[in-house]
Amino acid sequence: MIQQSFIDMENMFDLFQQKRQVMDEPHAPEIQVASGLIEFQHVNFSYIPQKQILKDVTFTVYPGQTVALVGPSGSGKSTIIRLLYRFYDLDSGVISIDGQNISKVTQKSLRKTIGVVPQDTVLFNNDIRYNIQYGRIGAPDNEVDEAASAADMHTRILGFPNGYKTIVGERGLKLSGGEKQRVAIARTLLKNPPLVLLDEATSALDTQTERNIQASLNSMCINRTTIVVAHRLSTIINADQILVVQEGEIIERGRHDELVSEGGMYADMWLQQQKAKEKEQQGSITDSVEEDNERKEK
Repeated sequence: MIQQSFIDMENMFDLFQQKRQVMDEPHAPEIQVASGLIEFQHVNFSYIPQKQILKDVTFTVYPGQTVALVGPSGSGKSTIIRLLYRFYDLDSGVISIDGQNISKVTQKSLRKTIGVVPQDTVLFNNDIRYNIQYGRIGAPDNEVDEAASAADMHTRILGFPNGYKTIVGERGLKLSGGEKQRVAIARTLLKNPPLVLLDEATSALDTQTERNIQASLNSMCINRTTIVVAHRLSTIINADQILVVQEGEIIERGRHDELVSEGGMYADMWLQQQKAKEKEQQGSITDSVEEDNERKEK
């Protein structure tokens, strides 16, 4: 144990010596978000010089709008989200919020204005109230309750034996997938950010749970500028604009009906998912018929 502790200490000291790659400029101001206009202008980015991830990406999300990013895995959708959060600096181009270049403002103020509901929610081995309150540490209990109600989680929490004092377990293992996502939504609502990023927030859930949570997500996005990374296209058919990303480039853009009628890549993806949905429904019907027959035989 002592030997392992020394190894851990050595790793920790190595980590302290690493230089931060993303730095604030000297005397950088805090960002001021009045309306929530997001602009990507000719953005190019690569994690390593040999492979370019984003190529001349340009789009605008107007205040209060919802824009969805769709496309195959590895096309650069999640990278766009990470760049907006300024986890990395761009190779070239500009990302701005309300006309302010995000590389010229403080990272802390930028991240305060953005709420994220990720695909895999990180929960701490503490009670539910603590996990929701992490969205805005120090928030009063009544506001935590309101955020949970808006995420359709309050009644469910009160149904637990210990209510809001229920310990969620390591990484939230005592909660179901749907409950964990609702805690993440409540956490973001408590933060009350003007900008919301949904990074495949429901892709790990079954279809029925996803439908139940979709209403909570929709209510959260009202009057907030929202960017959604979507796997299931059925969740973004009402988006104000859909951007189809392939190999780091936006190859199609428009509303759902327009893109389906164009017969391009989005239309193909939509058709494939509809066929898969029909097969799933037929399978469930067949299963229920077989169960009925078995009961009759018994």
